[in-house]
Amino acid sequence: MQIVFLLPVAFFGFILQAAFIMSEKMEQYKKAVVLKGLASLVFVGIGILGALLANSVVAIGALNAAHTNGIAAMLIAIGLFFGLVGDVCLNLRLVFQNGKKVFLAGIAAFLIGHLLYLAAIILQMDNLYALLIGVGAGIACAAGLLVWIFKNITAEKVFKIFGIFYVGAVVVMTAVAAAKLITDFSYGALLFFIGAVLFTASDVVLIFNMFSEHKKAWMRPTNLSLYYLGQMLIAASLFVA
Repeated sequence: MQIVFLLPVAFFGFILQAAFIMSEKMEQYKKAVVLKGLASLVFVGIGILGALLANSVVAIGALNAAHTNGIAAMLIAIGLFFGLVGDVCLNLRLVFQNGKKVFLAGIAAFLIGHLLYLAAIILQMDNLYALLIGVGAGIACAAGLLVWIFKNITAEKVFKIFGIFYVGAVVVMTAVAAAKLITDFSYGALLFFIGAVLFTASDVVLIFNMFSEHKKAWMRPTNLSLYYLGQMLIAASLFVA
């Protein structure tokens, strides 16, 4: 029932995200940075609250499983915070004349967030066989996706290098989330997996929007919408058993 009380907060976050998208479309980039930061602060706040609740269970029960879930929840909350940092950096690139370094800093922040999400999933997995299959499947899928992406985009070498590590991390994280969902189903794992898939899809759209010669007007709002919904679901997963 806790997740029901988050709906007004989440709705407010989506309003902020919509306002951010509109501001960016109108090229009001400084205003867009502020709105984006506030929108991201909403899913970070939800994540922190979820982590605090998870760790309150640890304080009461002190069970091994509860303790593990509490640590995993903290890792997810920190990962959400790095998402906020990445959001701000990616939009600051539009404020500064030479935003390459800021953009790469944003990608690095998202990469750290994905690694924290992956660590949280691994902590909660008891099936080593499923974990190895998830990692292997993720690496294979990432390799195939990268080959396809690099055939269809034009980007500087530094962006390609960052892209290999970044796409590898997000796809492996999503694959391991799928393995956990299959082997140990829960509604929280389902929300997390859907959020991870949306996050991955948003990143693919972002890459084509930024580096493809065939970018479309729909790509940017689609990228932003998929991303925000994905982060919201990952944060909300902390409230569902």
